[in-house]
Amino acid sequence: MADSPSQAALDYHRFPAPGKIAVVPTKAMATQRDLSLAYSPGVADACMAIHGDPALASELTARANLVAVVTNGTAVLGLGNIGPLAGKPVMEGKGCLFKKFAGIDVFDIELAETDPDALVDTIARLEPTFGGINLEDIKAPECFYIERRLRERMKIPVFHDDQHGTAIVAAAALLNALALIEKLPANARVVCSGAGAAAIACLDLMVSLGVSRENIVVCDSRGVVHSERTGLDEFKSRYARATEARSLADAVRDADVFLGLSQAGVLSRAMVATMARDPIILAMANPDPEIRPEDALAERSDAIIGTGRSDYPNQVNNVLCFPFVFRGALDVGATTINEAMKLAAVHALAALARKEIPDAVADAYGTPGLRFGREYLIPKPFDPRLIDQVAPAVAKAAVDSGVATRPIADWRGYRQRLRHFVYKTADVMSPVYSVAKALGEERALRVAYAEGEDERVLRAVRIVVDEGLARPVLIGRSERVAATISAAGLDLSAGRDFDLVDPRADGDGARAVADLEPAALASLSTERAAALLRGGQIDAALCGTVGDFKQHVDVVRRFIGPRKRNGILASMQMLILPDRHLFICDTQINDDPGAAEVAEIALLAAEAVRRFGKVPRVALLSHSHLGSSDSASARKMREALARIRAAEPGLEVAGEVRADTALSRKLQQREPADFGLTDEANLLVMPNIEAANISYNLLRMVAGNGLTVGGVLLGAARPIHIMTPSSTVRRIVNMTAVAVASAV
Repeated sequence: MADSPSQAALDYHRFPAPGKIAVVPTKAMATQRDLSLAYSPGVADACMAIHGDPALASELTARANLVAVVTNGTAVLGLGNIGPLAGKPVMEGKGCLFKKFAGIDVFDIELAETDPDALVDTIARLEPTFGGINLEDIKAPECFYIERRLRERMKIPVFHDDQHGTAIVAAAALLNALALIEKLPANARVVCSGAGAAAIACLDLMVSLGVSRENIVVCDSRGVVHSERTGLDEFKSRYARATEARSLADAVRDADVFLGLSQAGVLSRAMVATMARDPIILAMANPDPEIRPEDALAERSDAIIGTGRSDYPNQVNNVLCFPFVFRGALDVGATTINEAMKLAAVHALAALARKEIPDAVADAYGTPGLRFGREYLIPKPFDPRLIDQVAPAVAKAAVDSGVATRPIADWRGYRQRLRHFVYKTADVMSPVYSVAKALGEERALRVAYAEGEDERVLRAVRIVVDEGLARPVLIGRSERVAATISAAGLDLSAGRDFDLVDPRADGDGARAVADLEPAALASLSTERAAALLRGGQIDAALCGTVGDFKQHVDVVRRFIGPRKRNGILASMQMLILPDRHLFICDTQINDDPGAAEVAEIALLAAEAVRRFGKVPRVALLSHSHLGSSDSASARKMREALARIRAAEPGLEVAGEVRADTALSRKLQQREPADFGLTDEANLLVMPNIEAANISYNLLRMVAGNGLTVGGVLLGAARPIHIMTPSSTVRRIVNMTAVAVASAV
């Protein structure tokens, strides 16, 4: 156990393996054939294809998704000139962030070179290897020269994150802060403490956003950068102006904005007191800001404050920017990252902060009810929407400004693909989402949510409305629904965004009540939803996020019933595993189904699997394998197989089989020609509820990282599905799409 934060950091880097990164192959290399394709002789075909058409490198190699993070260690974080080797942990960390947030691969390159021209020559020679260059922790003013020369020489994006990443995020914070105080950028008086790479880049971008250069005063270690000073470099000279101010204290008087990229403590409380009303203070020195927020607020309660620290609101963190800027640039084969692309990132970040925060952000930061305002000017780094908001904005700006070599035609499809980096269910859910959205464009189907007071449901409804999946109908007490919406900071309104049905009202299947325990309310709400579904007032329904599963099943049996006379109800869950998607049933309802029931479950499940755009391959699992046992359980699965083949001869199904053979094509190839499967099974039908439930939960926790879609209720006469109390917002959204698709 680490005894201190410092020791904990060292242990984190040391164990279980040194460092933070590794190289992982993306192709199988398990057989001689794999080796011959990956290397000799097959690799020659790829080489010659690229030799004939260099553009094919983006299809045949990893280059289009590979970025170099390059440093010479002359300005590492707040540590200064510690050299390239000592800077390597930072570069590895940067690579981890690229991969985590945008799926971009990185090689970190630490160069023992301080001569700017030699650095330019070395980095430029790397162009055949990489799709982009991220310059990191190179001191000013050399970094300006190095980036400019590389941009002139290279035909791939070159981005100095210390400059432009900081600038993009700070500019987004400034835009939103100015909007809050109702001041236009052109009218804002800005004072900048610091004249290094990040400061100049911030000012340049703010000028592009409309801040007047005449309204900017810059201070460095010698005081105000004014027009009478000598010895200014070309970058400071751009911001030298005629002014009588000679110190930071002089400059900040009546200023609207303080921009700090200098050192701790340079902005005093007395200085803050002289600023204009609602002063905007972006104190970004690390690790300690130019003024601590508590000190600034003690002097001026109307101050709006951002820092570079994660323990205060409004962290100006480059991770909000660089992964997604590169994602967008790489995806369109941009030859550079230009001003239009940077501005697009600024506006995308600012717009995202004005939207409600998703549950993932509230959970990660412990900030329920957080909403756009003085303490939330810019998104949080773990906001899952960053990638499908910022990256497309950057990519489109690249296309529109003429620097894209692979323009995107289907922007909607591109956004959907980007979500795969965040939502691992996105790939398998695409077919049902397509159905739901297509219907929504014509006439959105009405989907009722029995637990309409639950915050998760309401957050999901916000997404459902935004994505046009359905017209939500919430079952809930109006006062409780309104209170939850307010507490969660959601922009939702009854009538505009959803319809509201009070479960206490008299009506078919409901009864007048005063107040209820949660379990009783859950049952009553599901009754109300089922009654609406039975009466045709809604098209589909979801329940189960509160209460016992069987309690909801009982309601469905009474109000909806099975699809056919004496038919069965069953529950199916889908697991998102690293290398496959598995559907498992029956996990919740039938304790020990007979052969006829197993067959019916399998046929119903196969029908549902097709809605996910997949060809069902059914395995009737058992401890027995093709007659190796004559137990009652084995005989049941063999009889179920015969019934399935008689009912649907074209369905791929094998039984009774062991799970290892069902899931291994290699083992299947040893089986008889009439085995029944042409590939690994994706639909597993268990002999009883214990086997199904245990298998599902074991795989979910050990192999699937808890990623599931379900429960999909099979066999009901109307489309109603029963989830579980552990359901996340994303699962509720996914199940909405499933409900709509099953209602078609």
